[in-house]
Amino acid sequence: MSLPTTLLQASELGIRLEIVNGLPIWEAQPVYRHQKHIERILRGITETARSACQCVHAVDVYIQFPNGLKRPDISIFCQEPSEEEQDSALTMIPEAVIEVVSKGYEAKDLEIGPPFYLSQGVKDVIVFDPLTLLVLHVRKERTTRQISPVVIEMECGCQVLV
Repeated sequence: MSLPTTLLQASELGIRLEIVNGLPIWEAQPVYRHQKHIERILRGITETARSACQCVHAVDVYIQFPNGLKRPDISIFCQEPSEEEQDSALTMIPEAVIEVVSKGYEAKDLEIGPPFYLSQGVKDVIVFDPLTLLVLHVRKERTTRQISPVVIEMECGCQVLV
């Protein structure tokens, strides 16, 4: 069975399948509260005056990283993916990713995701926990913990209200 077939079958069962450094990780499809926070965060993504980045965002799309396959809640790119890539898993590395923690999957989003994303070249990883209002902002050189609502400026020049 090929990977795309496995992903399609998992999706039909209501399961999101990701692979991190060879380790398959599954998660149930997001619930309403999760989606509501993603929509709110999307409305808060903007370009800053110093930004040369277009702050293009993609929601819940597969990204083929060098060492895995992930489906971030929100991926931020400085330009649109090429036409050739838009019908399959993207291979373009996002400038930033934003994850909203799902109840029961805290370890996946808070412990596994950030180091993986940084190791793959993502510059900013933001994780929001709607139950505690914790906003974790991870970069290679530092990690900050804040409480929502907070505006975070990313290295690419985009900013987001989380």
